[in-house]
Amino acid sequence: MSDNAVLRLREQRLARSTRPFLARGSRAIRCQACLLPQRHCICATREIHQANSRFCLVMFDTEPMKPSNTGRLIADVLPDTQAFLWSRTETDLALLDAISDPSRQPYVVFPASFATPPRQVFTEVPEGSKPPLFIMLDGTWNEARKMFRKSPYLDNLPVFSLDVSASSGYILREASRPELHCTVEVAAALLEKAGDTQASAGLSRHFTHFRTQYLAGKPHHPVHQLTAKNEESL
Repeated sequence: MSDNAVLRLREQRLARSTRPFLARGSRAIRCQACLLPQRHCICATREIHQANSRFCLVMFDTEPMKPSNTGRLIADVLPDTQAFLWSRTETDLALLDAISDPSRQPYVVFPASFATPPRQVFTEVPEGSKPPLFIMLDGTWNEARKMFRKSPYLDNLPVFSLDVSASSGYILREASRPELHCTVEVAAALLEKAGDTQASAGLSRHFTHFRTQYLAGKPHHPVHQLTAKNEESL
């Protein structure tokens, strides 16, 4: 069974919960590592990669407990990934330590349009800079915006912005806008930008397999219905 920062965070969140967390498909018997139904478990195909880049996931409330969460996939592939629960009123001191690591250059990964001058915005990792620490705000789009606005300890950090004009291949949850990408898709693109090409490719493979197995356990998902209609029209 794999162990990573997001799974540990999940255990902490479950321990403090006053009532059971019931995600969709909660009756399924799930692998407690990949959170997929046991017959669709992907643990045996998990790849471990080393990268110059590091990820720090700041996760909104119940996000670590959702089987559809993809931040966990980053922690699967990159074992030094860090994960913390976000709070508007209380800041985890370990999170502050992580983002102030003097050996790394932290970036808040967010669209450039939300950064107001004089805040720095990067679209490439500067040559000769410290290894990047990519801080990712993991939640729905509305939750991510809330974390971006209401986390004063992030305000002085530069923003790293990606071109996300292409449609996402996520399809596990309905996005509010077609250009919005899930956490793991953004992470794979960041690794590619930073020159961690093998880790990027490995993470993309892990996500593709996860998505296939996740949807295999949901025969009533719209993607299956669309496939069936397409087959009928042939």
